[in-house]
Amino acid sequence: MKRAESVAILAIAMSLSGCVLGSKQTKTTATATPPTPAPVAAPAPAPPPPQPLSIPQTQAQLPPPQPISPEALATTQAPEPAPETQPAQRPVRRPAPVPPKPEAPVPAQIAAPPPAEPERPPLQEIVPAGELKRLQEAADARRQEIRKTLDQAQARTLNRDQRSLVSRIETFLKQSDDAQKRGDIRLADALAQRAQVLARELQNATR
Repeated sequence: MKRAESVAILAIAMSLSGCVLGSKQTKTTATATPPTPAPVAAPAPAPPPPQPLSIPQTQAQLPPPQPISPEALATTQAPEPAPETQPAQRPVRRPAPVPPKPEAPVPAQIAAPPPAEPERPPLQEIVPAGELKRLQEAADARRQEIRKTLDQAQARTLNRDQRSLVSRIETFLKQSDDAQKRGDIRLADALAQRAQVLARELQNATR
């Protein structure tokens, strides 16, 4: 009898312990399970496309093809582009080589020329006083005759040769005057004598 009671007590105790364990497991499961999310609203369906106002015709009647004239084809054809000409390449000019500068020669010391001698007056012939007077009178007479002949010739029309002769006479006459101014009476008389010869020739030509 006591054995049966002890078995019953043990069975009750085991059942109680099982209830306690079951309640603990239920609490643990309840705390570990996350909350269920709220349901998301589904998007509204797109509206149907509008119906066409008119029904398209799939079978259209086209006009018969028209013939194209060759002139129209010739005008519509685009001209062929002209071939691009490449510019001629310019030859590259190379700089001319610069010749080396020659070294400046050292100027040689030129010896100074000797001082020029003072110009000496021309030697004049010592003419006696009587001879000097005679030569001067002769030169004056010749020059006087020459000027008279020139005055007569210039009053007439002279040709080319005669004008050339007059020019020579005047030259000798001027040289005679210059020689007399320098004191060279003998040269003055000689030049007057040459002019006198030409003056007489001119006088004969103009007669």
